[in-house]
Amino acid sequence: MDLKERGKGLHQKQALAAVGQGRLIALWDNLFSQLDQPIAQILLTRMDISDRTRYLNAQNTFSELLQMGVIPIVNENDTVSVSEIKFGDNDTLSAIASAICHADYLFLLTDVDCLYTDNPRTNPDAKPVRVVRDIEKVKQQVSTSTLGTSLGTGGMSTKLIAAELATAAGTTTVVMHSSNVIDIFKVIENGPSPCREVAETPALFEGPLCTMFLRRESALKDRKWWIAHGLHAAGTVVIDEGACRAIRRKESGGRLLPAGVVRVAGPFASHQAVRLVVRRRRHDDVAAFSSIDESTPGSPTPDLSQVPQPATLASPALRHLTIGTTNPITIMSDTNNTEPDTPQLQPSMSLSSSIASLDPLSRSVPPSPAITALAERLGTTSLTRIGRGVTEGESDEWEEVEVAKGLAQYNSVEIDRMKGRKSSEIEKLIGYVESEHVVDSITFL
Repeated sequence: MDLKERGKGLHQKQALAAVGQGRLIALWDNLFSQLDQPIAQILLTRMDISDRTRYLNAQNTFSELLQMGVIPIVNENDTVSVSEIKFGDNDTLSAIASAICHADYLFLLTDVDCLYTDNPRTNPDAKPVRVVRDIEKVKQQVSTSTLGTSLGTGGMSTKLIAAELATAAGTTTVVMHSSNVIDIFKVIENGPSPCREVAETPALFEGPLCTMFLRRESALKDRKWWIAHGLHAAGTVVIDEGACRAIRRKESGGRLLPAGVVRVAGPFASHQAVRLVVRRRRHDDVAAFSSIDESTPGSPTPDLSQVPQPATLASPALRHLTIGTTNPITIMSDTNNTEPDTPQLQPSMSLSSSIASLDPLSRSVPPSPAITALAERLGTTSLTRIGRGVTEGESDEWEEVEVAKGLAQYNSVEIDRMKGRKSSEIEKLIGYVESEHVVDSITFL
């Protein structure tokens, strides 16, 4: 097309993606045909993941292709994607694809050997990080800046997010240099596998230079992973620390009673996904720690419960869903330390008809006529408190931290009406009872 750089406008990018996608899959087909290996093309958008039926269809397609001995080449459908429904980068897309097909390993190939404590191109004393068990600790201690290329869509920070998504699904994630593809087999030989637990792999720090993010030993089940990372949260339910401790216990069944609700940030409809944010006192003391790599002997282990988390309502695994590319996720993913602003994601529209009267993308908006009418019928005057952030006059001693996601059993107005009350009072408060719990299928992040 005689273009020396990526397209500028959305329409031009989509048109160029349509041109490039055919040639790209032809290149892959030519390469794999030399090995008599059949391939297939799978194009996804965020809407395919946020809708449960379409998610399961994609999962079944992956399963059938792999059983047939066909290698799926996965890419984002850039010809129809817009910012609201884009995955954002190939790192995120590859993590979601690995979770869908229950992969054992995810390899993110880039232009540096591994994750470093600082930028190795500017600091000769930067040390490699070989093995990571705690991604949150890594985010605070390492450098994610790299030179990257003008064609990439994901920097090192997006690879940390991808690792967080994949390891939660039980997939060991590896960041390594794209020129060392042959070393993938050595990494797998030394690393954990379905037949070998992490504790049984003493050679983790040996072999090729790379960074290995170890999978969670208790991986989220498929439905819980989908709720936590596949669904867009339409609103927020703020709970107290006692309720948070209660729903962490197995006997709670991952369900929230109305007594533990502090306030609601909406609006949202019943059966939509919501964030669970715990309201807690701020901690003044920050635990200091010097090393993040388990290969360093004598490294102190911090008490992460004493480290204050940022007062945010945004899931860390979904903050960088930005601009996509046509690069296939199976082999390459260039780095780029320039990250566009994060767009708001559209929720799945295959929900109950009651969503039509709500605005799931709003963060603090005047209530719609439908919600106002419902509030008047319920006799509530607290509708104006349904908004994002801490209410005016609250002490600076408190912070709100996102801890989980779940499915709301009632809409935002109804949950706001019954907050802090007993389940036995639900029918008297809103006129009917669908469940004694206000949020179900809770999955901790």
